Amino acid sequence: MALSEKVEDKLKEAEGILRDAVYWAAKNEKPATINSISRIILEIDALLKIDKFQDKLEDIINKKDGDGGSFFGGLF
Repeated sequence: MALSEKVEDKLKEAEGILRDAVYWAAKNEKPATINSISRIILEIDALLKIDKFQDKLEDIINKKDGDGGSFFGGLF
């Protein structure tokens, strides 16, 4: 199941705010702080990409289940 549009929008908004925080932190904060904020950005980005990947994989599985073909035949 895909993330709702509202959740996806809020995650993208949070990612933008955190990117801005990294910009300002780079001028004044310790590297550990910048690293921590960057990791959060990475996790949000990964969540958004994994969600899209799972949706595509589900579509492939459902398509193959419907026509009796092999699962791996649709991936390669």
